[in-house]
Amino acid sequence: MSGPHQGAGTGAFSSFSGSYRQGDVQFLLRRLSGHAFVPVDEKEALIQSGRKHYSEMLSAERLPSERHLALFDEACRANRGRMAADCLRLAHLIAARRAGQVTLVSLARAGTPVGVIVRHLLERVLHRDVVHYSVSIVRDRGIDEAALRTILARHVPASVVFVDGWTGKGVIARELERSVAQFNARHRVRIDGGLFVLSDLAGAAACASSDADYLIPSSILNATVSGLVSRTVIGGDSGPDDYHGCLYYQEFAAHDRSRGFADDIVAAALEIAVGGELVPVPVDRVRAAATSQACLRELAQRYDVADVNLIKPGIGEATRVLLRRVPRLLILRDPDAADVAHLKLLAEEKEVPVVIDRALPYQGVSLIRREGDA
Repeated sequence: MSGPHQGAGTGAFSSFSGSYRQGDVQFLLRRLSGHAFVPVDEKEALIQSGRKHYSEMLSAERLPSERHLALFDEACRANRGRMAADCLRLAHLIAARRAGQVTLVSLARAGTPVGVIVRHLLERVLHRDVVHYSVSIVRDRGIDEAALRTILARHVPASVVFVDGWTGKGVIARELERSVAQFNARHRVRIDGGLFVLSDLAGAAACASSDADYLIPSSILNATVSGLVSRTVIGGDSGPDDYHGCLYYQEFAAHDRSRGFADDIVAAALEIAVGGELVPVPVDRVRAAATSQACLRELAQRYDVADVNLIKPGIGEATRVLLRRVPRLLILRDPDAADVAHLKLLAEEKEVPVVIDRALPYQGVSLIRREGDA
């Protein structure tokens, strides 16, 4: 592993690979030390009062319980083939849209495992020259421009492809388009700010393998399936030439699943690739966007939610709320569905009420508790 980055610019190039193999990914993040953790309840109060942005604070991660890990293992068994097929589809979609070398830029950290897997498939199935970076993007703050400058010092703009796991409401997809457009205007370059994902619930991605709300197994865990890297953070002593920051959970190394998970999905995708032609899945962005907007309006009215950022639709986003925010409510379409077993466990552990809504267009939705709620 190379040393942590200490100053980003376009000169000296430095990165690290987390717990992945060095060739699998280069995290363009600044490894922090001595970062003060903020308790989840306090962090939520600071966010909702406007006193601090969510990206300025980190809460301490804990290792998943044995029951939690068992659900992750079951999700891997159940959805291994589906995620593998979608990663293979995404690799084909990228290859069809990029000539020459492909520069994958995954959005840390939910996009990182997907980027690692797709990198292997582009190289081993489609025989493309590919390099993979993982960078930070923050709602209302944009893409890490220091990281983009580093990438452009090594690669042509036309080779860049942004990759993530899924869209929920499409906030990050729109943030990416906005901030990359501003970067392009300032630097007189042409990077495609469209997002490529496995599942586009919001109809906001430029390209997607599907628009289905299914359990992507890597969404169940945090650092231990994402190279032992924390959620990204900005602020503090960072300057304009510094990457966004992160913590590296070396102490979790004995419990890490990052490399094994990616290798297993790659192996499953290679089996599919050998088996014959992959059937494309039609994705109707207009329908997905309309469904998303109608669902958000209806839930906001029913549960008296003034800030749409407190509504997190889809399994991936609902999981994030239960893992690292203060949940108000979990809404499930079918409580007996295997894909939501981990959501029920997390809700039980945090004593979060569960409501069943058979008309819900997604398998699950989490609401974040408002400041002042009982």
